[in-house]
Amino acid sequence: MSDVKKWGDEEFWGLGYEFDPQWILTPHQKELQAKLIELSRTTLRDNAIESDKKLLFPRKNFEALAKHGFLGIFVPKELGGMGENHVAAAMAVETIARYGCASTAMCYTMHLGAVAAALFRHHNNKTLTDILRRLDKDVLIGTLSFSDPETGSHFWYPISSGAEKVEGGWKVRKKASWTTSGGFADWYVIQTTSPDFGGNYGDLSCWLVLKDEVKAEPSKWDGLGLRGNQSGTLEVDNVVLPPDRMVGPKGDGALANDECVDPFFLLCSSACWNGIALGMIDIAKRHTTTKKHVDVGMRVCDYPTIQDYVGEAIIDTNASRALTFQMARAMDDATNNCDWSIHKDLTAAPRAQTLPWMWQVKFAAAKNVAHVTDKMLHACGGTGYKPGLGIERYLRDGKAGWVMGPTNEVLRQFVGKSALLGFESLDYWNTSINERVLANETKKMNSSQKKAFAEKLLAEAQGKAAE
Repeated sequence: MSDVKKWGDEEFWGLGYEFDPQWILTPHQKELQAKLIELSRTTLRDNAIESDKKLLFPRKNFEALAKHGFLGIFVPKELGGMGENHVAAAMAVETIARYGCASTAMCYTMHLGAVAAALFRHHNNKTLTDILRRLDKDVLIGTLSFSDPETGSHFWYPISSGAEKVEGGWKVRKKASWTTSGGFADWYVIQTTSPDFGGNYGDLSCWLVLKDEVKAEPSKWDGLGLRGNQSGTLEVDNVVLPPDRMVGPKGDGALANDECVDPFFLLCSSACWNGIALGMIDIAKRHTTTKKHVDVGMRVCDYPTIQDYVGEAIIDTNASRALTFQMARAMDDATNNCDWSIHKDLTAAPRAQTLPWMWQVKFAAAKNVAHVTDKMLHACGGTGYKPGLGIERYLRDGKAGWVMGPTNEVLRQFVGKSALLGFESLDYWNTSINERVLANETKKMNSSQKKAFAEKLLAEAQGKAAE
């Protein structure tokens, strides 16, 4: 493979391979990367403009990806997939976002998350296995639906959901505030509280739901950026699912979150933000090296300020990429290069050990893309403010990183709180009593207030005991 990055028959107009960590990739992964760059040039990039303007779901781009086997990139070869690993997944998402279409990259991220959830528990499930075998052949687009309108980016807390055992299977209800590809995906992995729910929101189960079993309102979607990803509301309205539509055993949802859904989502969405940042830098390079100020005889790139902007953007973005790919490699090492057979043991959770690091990966990538998009707009000046250059769309797409759940506010508190107070202090499902706060509040009470408070607690306790 040539060391010169190509854009068709010409040399690529953005950053060359000298600014890419190519040593991380295997020869086959470099071939896949080159194939994705060419696919972006011929297909994905033009469709990105159409998706952005018309709020159009990028199915045409998925059809193009499926022709080359990318929907099953880490599906085992015996199931018809590529049999690739976490590094390949991160590379693919980054490449699509950088050279092609960020909306497609985000939909692809959610697809890969759903594929991971299916592979996690497909071993004794013929329905899941059948879908996995047909991903590329039939262009079966998957997605995840874990959010809840009552809890926002705390997606692990599905209050507006539930399931119960009924004749013929399971009756499942679910309301989601944000579902990428909602109404357009062919299959969904959703999360609800488990059947026989007893009040513990950590008791979660996952389900496979098909496109004709969900209610979506894609016509209402109108986002600032990533306008093709159709991330709107979704509802499963007391649908009776066959027995084999439970993904894994009952109560497996929390483990599925930690072992598959979160690691793959955080990895691939971070790769998407890195790709957007790189795409901005590429455009800025092309513009600033060709735009001239005739009055002073200088190109825009000749100004030291512009050189500083671009240099800092490259350094910060490559720091984020380095962390992203390092953690992809760590998960490859922990899973025997993404070997899904290890999950025949239902307790195996090697990726879950990396989760605190994956929080840091997402925070760093989302923070960086927000900064880089602003600085590359500054570097391109007034021309960058107009849609024609392409900077404007990347800027809007990149702003989604910070606010996409878990938001950067949530993640930095997770990291800081766990470092200072221990991981048990995170209390995902709000079950631990903060005795320091309780003691501090009760010491403010006088005797009569304490008596009234005690009587209220005693009455509540007696009422619960009587139930």
